[in-house]
Amino acid sequence: MTQEKLSKILGSVAKRMRADFEQSQTFNHNGEAGTSREILIQEFLSGYLPAHVEAVHNAEVIAANGDVSPQSDIVLIDRGTPPFTTLNGFRIIPNECVYGMVEVKTKLDGVQLADACNKISRMRRMPKTSYRPIRGVVPRSTNAYGKLHDHFPTSGMIVAFDGLQLETLGKHLVDWCRTRNPIEWPDSVWVAGKGHLQWGDPRTGSLFRSPVAGASLFQVDAEPDQDILLPLALHLNIHFSDAWMNPLDLVPYAGATSLGKLSKYWTI
Repeated sequence: MTQEKLSKILGSVAKRMRADFEQSQTFNHNGEAGTSREILIQEFLSGYLPAHVEAVHNAEVIAANGDVSPQSDIVLIDRGTPPFTTLNGFRIIPNECVYGMVEVKTKLDGVQLADACNKISRMRRMPKTSYRPIRGVVPRSTNAYGKLHDHFPTSGMIVAFDGLQLETLGKHLVDWCRTRNPIEWPDSVWVAGKGHLQWGDPRTGSLFRSPVAGASLFQVDAEPDQDILLPLALHLNIHFSDAWMNPLDLVPYAGATSLGKLSKYWTI
């Protein structure tokens, strides 16, 4: 009964999102239309992410070693992230605070799929090293992408309002991943009205949280009456319900910048 109720709720949400998407197609400026569609996805994510995870639009991610990410459509961050902003509201996010990223596409084709995959790969390879250790606590870890991490690795997803047939997109994705390590692969690809692509075990048919070596790419066709939103909401829960981070250490971000000149001291 509860499952059916959630399905009906998300079915109505899907219809409203589709109507809002079609309205955005009337915008004359491509930038305005793209921003509107990203905000639609951001609002959906905000309704189904755990309370300690925030979906941020219009952000750039930086690392303590100087790396800077490409501008991401939506970044999923810890709610304790320092609110570094510019005058225009553009947020600067330390990479240690990032749990995931979502690339939003209007109509997904092979070129846009490769672009989104490259951004996810670039973000996931940025280092997460600036944490303060918590003394007396057993260190936490996360098992993902075929290895054990001492931090929560960045999840990467692609969501599109339309696109090529899933089978065609699947072939493009496999071609992109074939020469790369699973740590660079996107976790999933979602196309409204069609379904999604996700990694799984070819022997059992079970889906994986994240890709690992030897995984197969599964095509999951959407149920017509509920679209992709119910499985996407469950996917978000699986990915981020256990998202965690140690306390952020901003000192490495200061680098060699002088913090002042010591001019006097007193001995007691």
